[in-house]
Amino acid sequence: MPNFPGFDTLGTLKAIGHSGYDYTWFVLTQRIIEKEFALSGSEQNPDVTDRDLKLTLNRVLPGAAGPVEAFKKHGEDFVVASSLSELVAGMNALTDEPLIELADLERQIVARDREMDNPFTKDLQVSAIHNSRRSRGERLARTASPHKILDPKAGPLIAARLNIITRKTLGGLQTDLSGRVQGLDHSPVPGLWAAGEIAGFGGGGMHGYRSLEGTFLGGCMFSGREAGRGIAEELRG
Repeated sequence: MPNFPGFDTLGTLKAIGHSGYDYTWFVLTQRIIEKEFALSGSEQNPDVTDRDLKLTLNRVLPGAAGPVEAFKKHGEDFVVASSLSELVAGMNALTDEPLIELADLERQIVARDREMDNPFTKDLQVSAIHNSRRSRGERLARTASPHKILDPKAGPLIAARLNIITRKTLGGLQTDLSGRVQGLDHSPVPGLWAAGEIAGFGGGGMHGYRSLEGTFLGGCMFSGREAGRGIAEELRG
């Protein structure tokens, strides 16, 4: 627990894996997607990439960002509907067999929506929303205002199929500071060098344990430079 996207990624992946399927469904509303969906990659964030302040300020205005809205309308893993029954039908149409039962999904959503009227709720998801919005930045630009999923004013309803993919790696081969790959006995493997993400420069590697995740370009260039210097030194020797 709580196994919510953005809270506990590893726990979410384990939960999906234990289900026997390689995907799960994320049910939300238009109001949520406008604030809380963000896309990774410079091409999906033209406001930041182009240093366009006016375009960046649009993130706090009503409406989803252009790239996000495009994914919602044209993405093969998105279902948009005006009613829950229509949403379930669309979700089941994207899979080999109809696994989503309307009554079961409705029961879960109604139970969640009921907690929106409870000021002393212990529901983890609802509590997380309230806690997140205590931050001014989250309240303005990143966390949608609390509302009921089945509130027509927050619609339409949206279902996004979440698939497990490998987006990046933070290691795999253990190296020394010169980029030489270490064997099981921690001695260098003759003639084998590694640089970049496979060399594990993130999470306590080249930049140290307190480094912040961001662009990997610096780590790739630095580890590549050190490996190149090490290879050159060995060749000279």
